Amino acid sequence: MKIRKATLADAKGIARVHVDSWIATYRNIVPDTYLDQLSYEAREQLWTENLKAENNFVAENDDREIIGFADGGKERTGKYAKLQGELYSIYILPEYQGKGIGRSLMKRVVQHLKANGQNSMLVWVLEENPSRAFYEKMGGKEVDRKTLTVSGKVLTEIAYGWADIDQLKTDLR
Repeated sequence: MKIRKATLADAKGIARVHVDSWIATYRNIVPDTYLDQLSYEAREQLWTENLKAENNFVAENDDREIIGFADGGKERTGKYAKLQGELYSIYILPEYQGKGIGRSLMKRVVQHLKANGQNSMLVWVLEENPSRAFYEKMGGKEVDRKTLTVSGKVLTEIAYGWADIDQLKTDLR
């Protein structure tokens, strides 16, 4: 497994991970009407744009296939003065979860944030997402909640924060 900075050529692989992990993770949480309309093509277009920010990282398996990705940068709302950075997204194909790839991707995002003078971070995660325990194990503390509506269903998102990203617990076994 290898973690590296993403390139524009990775848009297709990232799109596949994005769609497949959304469907696997959010089935029975997000309405099927939303999940069933996700497409590799639309996500590839989205990631072709997102990759221009150069704040994206991918995980590859031994066959050089993208199996996960993460991105992060400046906290987007400006509402959290003590939390300068944000982990925008992190997704790993289900068959590769629980193998330390998430921790490795988080480390790369944290390095990116620190290199840009951001020494604290938050991440938003759906309350019903079973992977939210990952952020708690990494030392994230709940700092806020908000609701959003997806295909008519009201969902709750939780923001986890790290006041000092040097305290992020990435060495868990």
